[in-house]
Amino acid sequence: MIGRLNHVAIAVKDLAAATALYRDTLGAYVSQPLPQPEHGVTVVFVELPNTKIELLEPLGADSPVGKFIERNPDGGIHHICYEVDDIIAARDRLKATGARVLGTGEPRIGAHGKPVIFLHPKDFTGTLVELEQA
Repeated sequence: MIGRLNHVAIAVKDLAAATALYRDTLGAYVSQPLPQPEHGVTVVFVELPNTKIELLEPLGADSPVGKFIERNPDGGIHHICYEVDDIIAARDRLKATGARVLGTGEPRIGAHGKPVIFLHPKDFTGTLVELEQA
């Protein structure tokens, strides 16, 4: 069901500093910051030959990433994202097996302009999983 790894998301307190670290220290290409108010974050994508790193900075007081940063002051890996061919079929199959889809269960548009859903970390060995329509 899951396809390729789309990205690994890292929550950060200071997006500009994290962007500079990846760009200037590691020599990576990084995108411009992209505010995602519907998800409560601003994102920057670090482009790698085989995948991406998504740097997430909290946007607004109710940001889920802000709550993550409160629990993890240095930031850290927030979630991993896999591609799926059919997000609705994937969601329905996962729900039928007892996996919990976060929120309403309806896909929302993610930072790549494609439908996404998130799966409860307690159902996936402590890892928040994002699925994105390929």
